[in-house]
Amino acid sequence: GSAIAKIVGNNVLAHDDMFETEVFMYVYEEIVNGQKLTDIINSEHENVKYLPEIKLPANVIAVPDVVKACNDADILIFVLPHQFVKETCLKMKQFIKPNALGISLIKGFILTENDGIQLVSKVISETLGIETAVLMGANLATEVASEMFCETTIACENESYKPLLTALFETSYFRCKVIKNVAGVEACGALKNVVGIGAGIVDGLGYGDNTKAAVIRLGLMEMMKFTKVFLGNDDKSVFFESCGVADLVATCHGGRNRLLGEAVVKSMKKRGIAGVDIRLLEKEILRGQSFQGPLIAKEIYSYLKDNNMLEQFPLLVAIHRICTREVDPRNFIDCLRDHPEHM
Repeated sequence: GSAIAKIVGNNVLAHDDMFETEVFMYVYEEIVNGQKLTDIINSEHENVKYLPEIKLPANVIAVPDVVKACNDADILIFVLPHQFVKETCLKMKQFIKPNALGISLIKGFILTENDGIQLVSKVISETLGIETAVLMGANLATEVASEMFCETTIACENESYKPLLTALFETSYFRCKVIKNVAGVEACGALKNVVGIGAGIVDGLGYGDNTKAAVIRLGLMEMMKFTKVFLGNDDKSVFFESCGVADLVATCHGGRNRLLGEAVVKSMKKRGIAGVDIRLLEKEILRGQSFQGPLIAKEIYSYLKDNNMLEQFPLLVAIHRICTREVDPRNFIDCLRDHPEHM
């Protein structure tokens, strides 16, 4: 959230003929070193807890009230854990302009009682009644904030928004490609987090790059298959955008979910299959941020189980069962060895 706020804050100043120059950033209030986090951000222009040592533009204003942050906004950028999307949108609903544009950077699915798993952009769009685009790609936040070159994929059904979205997000180090396949781009962003845990599992087991490459390949095959089943869409071109193979590779080598997979294995080596609870690992490793991969894996597992498809996605299923301590992570190699792709 802070990394993209830095880009947006600078870009609205550069395009002040298109945008208002103040960017309100909703921040869940916390006390850090005896001060409110929003006060620290607004005085020091740095998110000292979640993105330390990166200066934010002075026109990015941290606000602890989501209603105040979104009131009268024409563009709403969503960057929060996917399990909080619905309740946050309900708080915002009566204050949203009917012609506002939403852009979701959230990588996950939302599990609903009646409709199974839903795309986050669909939940935002239907709850708020607004068009919602998505932005996904090989965009590890600390590297983006440090202005290391990368690419991203923006998807929006309405092509007329392309100039606005490009002006809002693109920089010399953050190159954007705008396409139309919102559902495909978003599904890639969710699924790769689960495969990233698998990459961490083989790291934790002490295997090398060849084994991780097998995880990436087999994971990609299951991502493509799941997207076809879930969306009823066989458009493989989206996997060759930044949101596809590129994001998968970045996540499997440097993402927080890879870190989780490795930590789960190491905790089991020390304490047996029970290991350490994932919530405790979050506190130890992420300073209050959350691992989205295990929750996404659970949602995917629920969908596959309801549709009697567990045997068709052994890698995604095994990762979920390792996260829930149902399966010893050492059995993960058997999952790779006996994968249907080899039959």
